[in-house]
Amino acid sequence: MAFELSSWLPGMQARVEALLGSRMATLAQRAPSALAEAMQYSLLDGGKRLRPVLTLTFADALGGGRRMADDAACAVECIHTYSLIHDDLPAMDDDDLRRGRPTNHKVYGEAMAILAGDALLTDAFAMLALGTSEDQAVRGAMVAELALAAGAGGMVGGQVLDIADDRPAAQEYLMRLHRLKTGALIKASCRLGVLAARGSPEALEAAERYGEALGLAFQIADDVLDVTATPEQLGKPANADAAAGRFTFPAVVGLDASKRLAHELVARAKDAVRVVEPTPGPLAALADYSVERTT
Repeated sequence: MAFELSSWLPGMQARVEALLGSRMATLAQRAPSALAEAMQYSLLDGGKRLRPVLTLTFADALGGGRRMADDAACAVECIHTYSLIHDDLPAMDDDDLRRGRPTNHKVYGEAMAILAGDALLTDAFAMLALGTSEDQAVRGAMVAELALAAGAGGMVGGQVLDIADDRPAAQEYLMRLHRLKTGALIKASCRLGVLAARGSPEALEAAERYGEALGLAFQIADDVLDVTATPEQLGKPANADAAAGRFTFPAVVGLDASKRLAHELVARAKDAVRVVEPTPGPLAALADYSVERTT
């Protein structure tokens, strides 16, 4: 019987929501109420939750590390949320809407939005680092994994390439940009699940190849949706990238070629993950979902 993502994914997303709600409640106990409210506004705003779902799914597939996987999943989503808050700021993408709601700085002001993002980024590493003494070696490796994916050689570096005034309309540049800006955190999400479960080097390599291909496919699909989906589907204005003068895959290589490339990357991801998931299941289905989604 074929695996059905539509019946499985809502349960995983609900699992993530419960974990994030619990972690946010803990953070709120020690943070000023205004800061906690701004953090919660964006962190508990729903969304696809792809990154934490990937972390949990890899750990589940390898049968271990439930507590560490939970912590890693929450840490990944906190960092993803911080990046969205900061990307929406006037100095960056200057967006008014996120998931159909006003962006954080439109509700709480620019200063509080910056601080909410800072807090989510910083507390993410505390979530991941704190644990029992016997877990500390693994947790240390996970902290390093996440920091490298989020930092100058990962997500932040990719954002720098995205806002550069001299960025060229070249496929090679786009590939590098999105491997860093989007792909690095998605790849780390996969690897964190393997690390949490104390998986084998072979499983870790499979997660890396899967995550790298999936991350790039996901971003290409985002670029395609930006020119094909409605504002209601996107929860924000359509054609925003073109309006901002950004080069996208459809603009650089064409819409049809972008779709073909995304599906080639999905096939690569599904081939890689057979080491962890010999029979196609949630990880293979999530690869398909990355390009078949409509939001």
